[in-house]
Amino acid sequence: MKKIGFSGTLDPITNGHMWVIGEARSIADEVLVFLSENAAKKPKFSAEERKSIIALSCAEQGWDNVTVVIVKGDYTARAAKKHGADCLIRGIRTTADFDYENLIQQTNVDVLQGAKTIFVMPPRDLGSVSSSFVKALEGPIGWNWIMKKFVPGPAYHAWVLSWLRKEWETLWDYAHADAPAIAHADQWFVRLTGSTAYGGPARHYHNLDHLVHGLCEIRVWAANTGPDPRDVDILKQAFWFHDAEYDHPSDGALTNEEASVQLWLGSHLSHDLADAAELIRATDHFQSGTVTHRLKETMLSVDLAILGQDDEVYQNYAAGIRKEYIHLPEVKYCKDRGGALGHLCRKAEAGELFGDPYFADQYNERAIDNMRREMARLGV
Repeated sequence: MKKIGFSGTLDPITNGHMWVIGEARSIADEVLVFLSENAAKKPKFSAEERKSIIALSCAEQGWDNVTVVIVKGDYTARAAKKHGADCLIRGIRTTADFDYENLIQQTNVDVLQGAKTIFVMPPRDLGSVSSSFVKALEGPIGWNWIMKKFVPGPAYHAWVLSWLRKEWETLWDYAHADAPAIAHADQWFVRLTGSTAYGGPARHYHNLDHLVHGLCEIRVWAANTGPDPRDVDILKQAFWFHDAEYDHPSDGALTNEEASVQLWLGSHLSHDLADAAELIRATDHFQSGTVTHRLKETMLSVDLAILGQDDEVYQNYAAGIRKEYIHLPEVKYCKDRGGALGHLCRKAEAGELFGDPYFADQYNERAIDNMRREMARLGV
């Protein structure tokens, strides 16, 4: 078969969709992915954005025979025939899927004189994966770590950036800001999420995942404890910037935290920069004895909350830390990491790891278990 088509909204494309495209490649020389511009579905990403995400996802797999076509004002089955594809391919997960897709395929052929449909059945681990399923994951703490399992890398990256964008716009009240203020904030969003900060290729833990997780922790903490809304904003401002500079400084250089403070002070994003600056400084190990802040314990607890997550999330975190310190030989890494974990574990056992009571109640016991297991794996 020369050409075969695959159609869908693909908002976002999932690993299930990628499997179907892979099957299509096994039976045709070229795969055409047809994206229908259906405004009634109110997709998260525009057709052009989805086209880019799909193309990047296929390129990541080394698939050079997949072309994405946006269909405007036509049925995809008719568009497929116009582009030389006599068949469409669809994944069938359940009997309900079959009943629905069979009706569509009959309409495509008998009413529209469009392409016929070939049905394929995905493996068991992808049987429940759909765009709707992935969308429903967003929100609770850890949602990003779970979503990552079900979508290709480019789709995950686009989704996380979209989520962070909403958080950023809310923090700086885009709805009431003037055009120059929005443009200025936009520049800083791009900078913080880009390759020189949390989006950097060498950021394996202090990255966009870390940013999403911490902001979720702050949101849930606020919902459960009812703090002053201004304090919530201060925490978020500090968290956005606290690891923006992260390059393992040498002797005599600014600490990462102080470099991040200077970045924040230079952003001019707020009329009052001092409060969040002092909060970032208060989390600096080298300045913690001299700098205090009313939100210090909460900020530190947000940062350490990753230690108390379920096993899968913790394993991702531990693997990310190892990659971030890939410059260290294994023996030295195990010794240094084991020493740091031992210190934190002793604090947790003494009830001193999480200074904010909310986080202590949520995560202390699980953090102890996680750290003990990691130390055992490190042989310390």
